[in-house]
Amino acid sequence: MSQVLRGRAVGMLIAGMSTRDARELNVHFSTISRLQGRFREFGSTSNRPHNRRPHLTTLDQDLHIQHVHLQDRLRPATRTAAETIGLHNHRISAQTVRNRLREAHLHAHHPHRGLDLTPVHRRNRLEWVNSHMRWRLAGWRGVLFTDESRFTLFKADGRQRMWRHVGERFSDVNVVDRVDHGGGGVMVWAGICYGRRTQVHFIDRSLNAQRYRDDILGPIVVPYIQQHHLMLQHDNARPHVARICTQFLEAENIPVLEWPADSPDLSPIEHVCNALDWRIQQRVPVPANIQQLRTAIEEEWTNIPQATIDNLINSMRRRCVTLHEANGGHTRYSLVV
Repeated sequence: MSQVLRGRAVGMLIAGMSTRDARELNVHFSTISRLQGRFREFGSTSNRPHNRRPHLTTLDQDLHIQHVHLQDRLRPATRTAAETIGLHNHRISAQTVRNRLREAHLHAHHPHRGLDLTPVHRRNRLEWVNSHMRWRLAGWRGVLFTDESRFTLFKADGRQRMWRHVGERFSDVNVVDRVDHGGGGVMVWAGICYGRRTQVHFIDRSLNAQRYRDDILGPIVVPYIQQHHLMLQHDNARPHVARICTQFLEAENIPVLEWPADSPDLSPIEHVCNALDWRIQQRVPVPANIQQLRTAIEEEWTNIPQATIDNLINSMRRRCVTLHEANGGHTRYSLVV
């Protein structure tokens, strides 16, 4: 806390406000409590004398360190340390750079891996959201969101860590076997709308436009949409936008929601499929073969609460507002790719 903020907090406490009420300063109440105890004991809010190592960088150098790392977010601390000379011609360490960045509330995190959105993609996404941002909730509740997803038997999320001694990296106990192509998997088509969902449909062969029309659109999508008076949403995958499919949907009088390319963050079914995958990975025991995987997909698909699906569909207006604020760029609804 700055000295001005400390003085303001003490003034509020003297005026009779409790430590919890003083949280309106955007500081945890325990910090306010310690500040109150220090003021009662020493009559001051200043930090007590300490024997910590003095800073090797000046205030201008601290600002420069912040600036270069904000300009280049992937810049390593070691590079900045090698290019910076501290006080008394002392070299600074990479840890010093990290300390200065943490003091400026800059912390190192894994970057979000999103789709490569070109200027054309961003412009099309922005045009789409401008024409749909004023849709009412009832409009989004009348859309059948559909998609295909692949589920594999084995998945490495990159977050596993292992405790080992130095020099034991290649010991058998420290090696996790990698399974090519996830050990096999299945492709699944499914659809969701407000208040209901379709059954999952397993795609046994590679999906092309003719199979999409004959195996999915004709027997599943068209009767479902006609029964519940919905609008179809699917992305711009080649089988979806092929001429034989578009002509078939026009002949059946099926309304199709226009969709911008590379926009999985706008589709709530992407998050439903992600939740389905997570539920499958949490099963005990996990599926060990393709048949067990198919059974797990069918069971967990029906176990997803309908309220979860409805909340995701209700978020469509918020997704549009977020995309508009991002000027057609990445949004917080993006999943890791």
